Amino acid sequence: MIPALINLIIYLLVAGILIWLVLYVVDAIPIPDPLNRIIKLVVVVLACLIVILLLLQVLGVGTGMSLPTLK
Repeated sequence: MIPALINLIIYLLVAGILIWLVLYVVDAIPIPDPLNRIIKLVVVVLACLIVILLLLQVLGVGTGMSLPTLK
């Protein structure tokens, strides 16, 4: 269980850095406001879904998704 938690922490750190990077790039590029907000919302929703799937995988619930295996 400890290696699975360490893997989960690493995956969460990498996902957090990638999410921050995407949001930073979206803010840096001059995109009109409605499209800017929609892109940010889509990124946050996808990130939440990935985190939920990773947590379910740690708990042993089968999700049917092919995410990296946490062992």
